[in-house]
Amino acid sequence: MNTDQIILFTLFLVVFALLLWGRWRYDIVAFGALMVAVVLGPVEAEHAFDGFGHEATLIVALVLIVSAGLVRSGAVYLITRTLVDSSRRLGGHIALMGGIGGVLSAFMNNVAALALLMPVDIQTARKAGRAPGLSLMPLSFATILGGMATLIGTPPNIIISAIRADSLGESYRMFDFAPVGGLAAIAGLAFVALVGWRLIPVREDAVVRRSDIANYVAELTLPEGNKQIGKRVGELTEAADKADVVIIGLIRDGKRLYGNARNNILQAGDALVLEATPEALDEFRSALSLAFSDDRREELLQADSEGLDILELVVSPDSRIAGKTAQAVGLSWRQRAVLLGISRQGRRIQSQVRKTEVQPGDILLLLVQKDTGGDVADWLGCLTLADRGLAVTQDTKTWAAIGLFAGAVLLASIGVVDLAIALGLVVIAYVLMRVIPLQELYDHVEWPVVVLLGSMIPLGQALETSGGTSLIADSLVWATDGWPAWAILTALMVVTMSLSDVLNNTATAIVAAPIGIQMADRLDVSPDPFLMAVAVAASSAFLTPIGHKNNTLILGPGGYRFGDYWRMGLPLEILVVAVSIPAILVFWPL
Repeated sequence: MNTDQIILFTLFLVVFALLLWGRWRYDIVAFGALMVAVVLGPVEAEHAFDGFGHEATLIVALVLIVSAGLVRSGAVYLITRTLVDSSRRLGGHIALMGGIGGVLSAFMNNVAALALLMPVDIQTARKAGRAPGLSLMPLSFATILGGMATLIGTPPNIIISAIRADSLGESYRMFDFAPVGGLAAIAGLAFVALVGWRLIPVREDAVVRRSDIANYVAELTLPEGNKQIGKRVGELTEAADKADVVIIGLIRDGKRLYGNARNNILQAGDALVLEATPEALDEFRSALSLAFSDDRREELLQADSEGLDILELVVSPDSRIAGKTAQAVGLSWRQRAVLLGISRQGRRIQSQVRKTEVQPGDILLLLVQKDTGGDVADWLGCLTLADRGLAVTQDTKTWAAIGLFAGAVLLASIGVVDLAIALGLVVIAYVLMRVIPLQELYDHVEWPVVVLLGSMIPLGQALETSGGTSLIADSLVWATDGWPAWAILTALMVVTMSLSDVLNNTATAIVAAPIGIQMADRLDVSPDPFLMAVAVAASSAFLTPIGHKNNTLILGPGGYRFGDYWRMGLPLEILVVAVSIPAILVFWPL
């Protein structure tokens, strides 16, 4: 190996290790690696930022904006509100929601598709009296599967198409992925709807304790003059039991008193640490005349407000509050909102709620001024667990929005106009029609993903130009020497899937696609079968909650544990490989 290869391999190993560790966000890790590569030499300074102007990066950003436009126009809710029925049996509900999610994610970003459908699914579970965890994982997997079918359905497909254009002079068209990715998606959706959901572990308290989505660890404060002052904590047990609340601790002068502190005499300003659902929490507060927070914060909320709302939010990996505390982001003074409680997959919070570092997948219980919940959720970058009604605010433009998008897809599919240009024209039209307000235009771009792509593309190109991808390809060809073509493709898919299960699928595609091209070159066959294998495998992250952002988003609302995913995910990944390999050999022969 030469010096550049050693530096790049080391950098990629460090990047992968840091992504697995998860301490720093993936865009910071990737950008830091790019800067190190520029300083050390493998990436030339004049090409350091080529990735930010790369077609793949632009298409990903445009797809996110167009997806937001389809939501804001009411186009998607036109489908879900018409078809979803809480009285439908679970298997039928999963099949219907999975089908809707799969179709939507083929034409809009799959994270956006899940973000839109998750509140619908949760509300349906509430009405049906069943645990949301029974249907949320199938929905997440369905939205991941659907993205495999088209060029714009998922970032790996966009990246692989761009890499093909750079290497072979021509990119893939809109529906070139459909013969393989579409078949894999259909088979996967059928498995999820008929068999897969039955493999999800159902815990004894799932329906009873999860029927209201989550039990929160929350705090209620004793204001001055409260009738409970002077009583022992243990004397509140009867009222707590009646409201279905568990008293798990006491906070005094900012310090947590561990245990439930049953014998402590209550004082003004004390905060009771409770475990309860939102409804039970409010019932207990009303019964004992407690305060949601301290007097100062509650007065701040009430000022110039027509009332208060309770808001439930699920924290995404890219949320403003992920990895921070409510105090650190200035939630109370920036948004006039108070963090009441946190639900974290059944694990108890050991510090003050407002001083607890929030993690992706947590569910937050917030007290906000009336009718400001949508703004607070957008500012935090979290997803609401209830329909905010934003999708129908532009319902007079629903069909116009659908028509513009369909026209762009058609024109791009038949090669009349480049996909990036077609999507760009749709964005301009949405702004002129005020489907997307101009001031909100860039709010819908997932900037951490843009930075990740902009940083990883030059690193991937440097790995290829330095001969690094050739070295990896030679090693894989050597390891599979004498194997039949289908076995070599299977090996490439398994390796790529394994990476995607623990790493960002975008990063996986950037690294694996050039390796696939190099393997095809060594074997003197067409590179398309190898690129298709990488495309499907990079999107098949079903074993863990960290492999795909959709899986992370459902972790808290579904009440899942880390080890729950592989039960349905492992047979699903095996099925995807079993369906994809024959399809590749038929539609993209060697």
